[in-house]
Amino acid sequence: MSMNEIDQNSQLTKPCNGYVFLVEDDTDLRDSISEMLRFVGYHVHAYPTARAFLDSFHRDSPAVLITDVRMPEITGVDLQAELINRGINLPTIFISGQSTVSQSVTAMKQGAFDFLTKPFHREQLLSVVAKYENERASKSLEHATLQQKLEKLSTRERQVFSLVAKGYSNAELAETLGVATSTVKEYKSDMMFKLGLSGLSDIIALNTAITKLAVVSEHLSQRPVQ
Repeated sequence: MSMNEIDQNSQLTKPCNGYVFLVEDDTDLRDSISEMLRFVGYHVHAYPTARAFLDSFHRDSPAVLITDVRMPEITGVDLQAELINRGINLPTIFISGQSTVSQSVTAMKQGAFDFLTKPFHREQLLSVVAKYENERASKSLEHATLQQKLEKLSTRERQVFSLVAKGYSNAELAETLGVATSTVKEYKSDMMFKLGLSGLSDIIALNTAITKLAVVSEHLSQRPVQ
Protein backbone atom coordinates (compact mmCIF):
# COMPACT_ATOMS: atom_id res chain seq x y z
CA MET A 1 0.00 0.00 0.00
CA SER A 2 1.42 3.38 -1.03
CA MET A 3 1.37 6.56 1.06
CA ASN A 4 -1.43 7.90 -1.14
CA GLU A 5 -3.49 4.76 -0.54
CA ILE A 6 -2.83 5.02 3.18
CA ASP A 7 -3.91 8.66 3.07
CA GLN A 8 -7.20 7.61 1.48
CA ASN A 9 -7.86 4.93 4.11
CA SER A 10 -9.72 6.69 6.93
CA GLN A 11 -9.22 3.75 9.30
CA LEU A 12 -5.44 4.03 9.03
CA THR A 13 -5.12 7.81 8.99
CA LYS A 14 -7.55 8.88 11.69
CA PRO A 15 -5.91 11.47 14.02
CA CYS A 16 -3.26 9.92 16.28
CA ASN A 17 -0.45 11.30 18.39
CA GLY A 18 0.92 8.17 20.02
CA TYR A 19 4.59 7.57 20.67
CA VAL A 20 6.57 4.74 19.08
CA PHE A 21 10.04 3.31 19.65
CA LEU A 22 11.41 1.55 16.57
CA VAL A 23 14.48 -0.72 16.75
CA GLU A 24 15.52 -2.08 13.34
CA ASP A 25 19.03 -2.71 12.00
CA ASP A 26 17.95 -2.57 8.33
CA THR A 27 18.37 1.10 7.44
CA ASP A 28 15.94 1.10 4.50
CA LEU A 29 13.22 -0.70 6.45
CA ARG A 30 13.79 1.49 9.51
CA ASP A 31 13.45 4.65 7.41
CA SER A 32 10.40 3.31 5.58
CA ILE A 33 8.54 2.37 8.78
CA SER A 34 9.48 5.66 10.43
CA GLU A 35 8.22 7.64 7.45
CA MET A 36 4.96 5.71 7.36
CA LEU A 37 4.25 6.12 11.07
CA ARG A 38 5.09 9.81 11.05
CA PHE A 39 2.92 10.26 7.96
CA VAL A 40 -0.16 9.27 9.96
CA GLY A 41 0.81 11.31 13.00
CA TYR A 42 2.87 9.12 15.33
CA HIS A 43 5.93 10.46 17.15
CA VAL A 44 8.71 8.05 16.20
CA HIS A 45 12.10 7.49 17.86
CA ALA A 46 14.14 5.11 15.68
CA TYR A 47 17.31 3.21 16.59
CA PRO A 48 19.63 0.92 14.55
CA THR A 49 20.41 -1.40 17.47
CA ALA A 50 18.94 -2.54 20.75
CA ARG A 51 22.01 -1.17 22.52
CA ALA A 52 21.44 2.30 21.08
CA PHE A 53 17.86 2.15 22.29
CA LEU A 54 18.78 0.99 25.80
CA ASP A 55 21.49 3.62 26.13
CA SER A 56 19.01 6.44 25.50
CA PHE A 57 15.98 4.93 27.22
CA HIS A 58 14.14 6.85 29.96
CA ARG A 59 11.40 5.44 32.21
CA ASP A 60 8.85 7.98 30.95
CA SER A 61 9.17 6.72 27.42
CA PRO A 62 7.13 6.31 24.23
CA ALA A 63 4.21 4.01 24.64
CA VAL A 64 4.89 1.14 22.23
CA LEU A 65 8.03 -0.63 21.01
CA ILE A 66 8.43 -2.06 17.51
CA THR A 67 11.53 -4.21 17.19
CA ASP A 68 13.08 -6.68 14.78
CA VAL A 69 13.75 -10.11 16.28
CA ARG A 70 17.08 -10.98 14.65
CA MET A 71 19.65 -8.25 15.24
CA PRO A 72 23.38 -8.29 16.00
CA GLU A 73 24.60 -8.28 19.62
CA ILE A 74 21.16 -8.04 21.26
CA THR A 75 18.13 -9.69 19.64
CA GLY A 76 14.64 -8.29 19.89
CA VAL A 77 13.60 -11.06 22.29
CA ASP A 78 16.67 -10.36 24.47
CA LEU A 79 15.79 -6.66 24.39
CA GLN A 80 12.28 -7.47 25.59
CA ALA A 81 13.71 -9.62 28.40
CA GLU A 82 16.14 -6.87 29.43
CA LEU A 83 13.32 -4.33 29.67
CA ILE A 84 11.31 -6.73 31.81
CA ASN A 85 14.35 -7.28 34.06
CA ARG A 86 14.51 -3.50 34.51
CA GLY A 87 10.88 -3.44 35.52
CA ILE A 88 9.82 -1.80 32.24
CA ASN A 89 6.80 -3.29 30.52
CA LEU A 90 6.59 -1.64 27.12
CA PRO A 91 3.99 -3.21 24.82
CA THR A 92 6.14 -4.80 22.11
CA ILE A 93 5.39 -5.51 18.46
CA PHE A 94 7.89 -7.88 16.86
CA ILE A 95 8.77 -7.95 13.17
CA SER A 96 10.90 -10.71 11.72
CA GLY A 97 11.61 -12.75 8.64
CA GLN A 98 13.81 -15.43 10.15
CA SER A 99 12.78 -15.89 13.77
CA THR A 100 12.76 -19.41 15.14
CA VAL A 101 9.71 -21.04 16.70
CA SER A 102 11.51 -20.87 20.04
CA GLN A 103 12.05 -17.12 19.69
CA SER A 104 8.43 -16.55 18.74
CA VAL A 105 7.17 -18.60 21.68
CA THR A 106 9.49 -16.80 24.10
CA ALA A 107 8.42 -13.39 22.80
CA MET A 108 4.73 -14.21 23.24
CA LYS A 109 5.27 -15.70 26.70
CA GLN A 110 7.07 -12.50 27.70
CA GLY A 111 3.98 -10.53 26.74
CA ALA A 112 4.52 -9.48 23.12
CA PHE A 113 1.61 -7.38 21.90
CA ASP A 114 1.83 -8.84 18.38
CA PHE A 115 4.17 -10.56 15.93
CA LEU A 116 4.46 -9.69 12.23
CA THR A 117 6.39 -11.81 9.72
CA LYS A 118 8.38 -10.15 6.93
CA PRO A 119 7.46 -9.25 4.32
CA PHE A 120 4.35 -7.53 5.66
CA HIS A 121 2.14 -4.85 4.16
CA ARG A 122 2.26 -1.31 5.51
CA GLU A 123 -1.38 -1.44 6.56
CA GLN A 124 -0.72 -4.55 8.67
CA LEU A 125 1.74 -2.72 10.88
CA LEU A 126 -0.44 0.39 11.00
CA SER A 127 -3.42 -1.73 12.01
CA VAL A 128 -1.48 -3.36 14.86
CA VAL A 129 -0.23 0.00 16.18
CA ALA A 130 -3.75 1.44 15.87
CA LYS A 131 -5.10 -1.58 17.75
CA TYR A 132 -2.66 -0.82 20.58
CA GLU A 133 -3.67 2.86 20.63
CA ASN A 134 -7.36 1.94 20.72
CA GLU A 135 -6.78 -0.48 23.57
CA ARG A 136 -4.83 2.12 25.51
CA ALA A 137 -7.58 4.70 25.05
CA SER A 138 -10.27 2.19 26.00
CA LYS A 139 -8.48 1.07 29.15
CA SER A 140 -7.80 4.67 30.18
CA LEU A 141 -11.46 5.57 29.75
CA GLU A 142 -12.60 2.48 31.64
CA HIS A 143 -10.20 3.28 34.48
CA ALA A 144 -11.42 6.88 34.61
CA THR A 145 -15.04 5.67 34.75
CA LEU A 146 -14.29 3.35 37.67
CA GLN A 147 -12.43 6.11 39.49
CA GLN A 148 -15.43 8.41 39.05
CA LYS A 149 -17.54 5.80 40.80
CA LEU A 150 -15.17 5.75 43.77
CA GLU A 151 -15.21 9.54 43.95
CA LYS A 152 -18.88 9.32 44.94
CA LEU A 153 -17.81 7.77 48.23
CA SER A 154 -16.88 9.62 51.39
CA THR A 155 -13.43 9.03 52.87
CA ARG A 156 -14.87 6.59 55.40
CA GLU A 157 -16.89 4.75 52.75
CA ARG A 158 -13.75 4.31 50.64
CA GLN A 159 -11.98 2.85 53.65
CA VAL A 160 -14.84 0.42 54.13
CA PHE A 161 -14.75 -0.49 50.43
CA SER A 162 -11.02 -1.26 50.53
CA LEU A 163 -11.23 -3.28 53.74
CA VAL A 164 -14.30 -5.26 52.66
CA ALA A 165 -12.52 -6.10 49.41
CA LYS A 166 -9.70 -7.54 51.53
CA GLY A 167 -12.18 -9.78 53.32
CA TYR A 168 -12.75 -7.88 56.57
CA SER A 169 -15.85 -8.91 58.53
CA ASN A 170 -18.19 -6.39 60.15
CA ALA A 171 -16.54 -7.01 63.53
CA GLU A 172 -13.07 -6.49 62.07
CA LEU A 173 -14.20 -3.33 60.31
CA ALA A 174 -15.65 -1.96 63.54
CA GLU A 175 -12.42 -2.68 65.43
CA THR A 176 -10.18 -1.27 62.69
CA LEU A 177 -12.21 1.90 62.19
CA GLY A 178 -13.04 2.36 65.87
CA VAL A 179 -16.79 2.56 65.36
CA ALA A 180 -19.83 0.51 66.33
CA THR A 181 -20.89 -2.48 64.24
CA SER A 182 -24.17 -0.74 63.47
CA THR A 183 -22.24 2.22 62.07
CA VAL A 184 -20.15 -0.12 59.92
CA LYS A 185 -23.33 -1.62 58.47
CA GLU A 186 -24.56 1.89 57.59
CA TYR A 187 -21.28 2.71 55.85
CA LYS A 188 -21.43 -0.55 53.90
CA SER A 189 -25.01 0.00 52.90
CA ASP A 190 -24.34 3.56 51.69
CA MET A 191 -21.17 2.49 49.88
CA MET A 192 -22.88 -0.34 48.03
CA PHE A 193 -25.84 1.83 47.09
CA LYS A 194 -23.60 4.56 45.63
CA LEU A 195 -21.59 2.02 43.65
CA GLY A 196 -24.62 0.02 42.52
CA LEU A 197 -23.32 -3.18 44.11
CA SER A 198 -25.37 -5.99 45.59
CA GLY A 199 -22.93 -8.19 47.48
CA LEU A 200 -19.40 -9.05 48.54
CA SER A 201 -18.58 -10.69 45.21
CA ASP A 202 -19.40 -7.40 43.43
CA ILE A 203 -17.12 -5.46 45.77
CA ILE A 204 -14.22 -7.86 45.20
CA ALA A 205 -14.79 -7.86 41.43
CA LEU A 206 -14.85 -4.05 41.27
CA ASN A 207 -11.73 -3.70 43.40
CA THR A 208 -9.91 -6.26 41.24
CA ALA A 209 -10.94 -4.43 38.06
CA ILE A 210 -9.75 -1.09 39.43
CA THR A 211 -6.40 -2.55 40.48
CA LYS A 212 -5.82 -4.26 37.13
CA LEU A 213 -6.86 -1.21 35.13
CA ALA A 214 -4.59 1.04 37.18
CA VAL A 215 -1.62 -1.15 36.24
CA VAL A 216 -2.65 -1.43 32.59
CA SER A 217 -3.34 2.30 32.27
CA GLU A 218 0.05 3.17 33.74
CA HIS A 219 1.67 0.64 31.42
CA LEU A 220 -0.15 1.85 28.30
CA SER A 221 0.03 5.56 29.00
CA GLN A 222 3.79 6.06 29.22
CA ARG A 223 4.98 9.28 27.61
CA PRO A 224 8.42 10.58 26.66
CA VAL A 225 10.35 13.28 28.40
CA GLN A 226 10.05 16.38 26.23
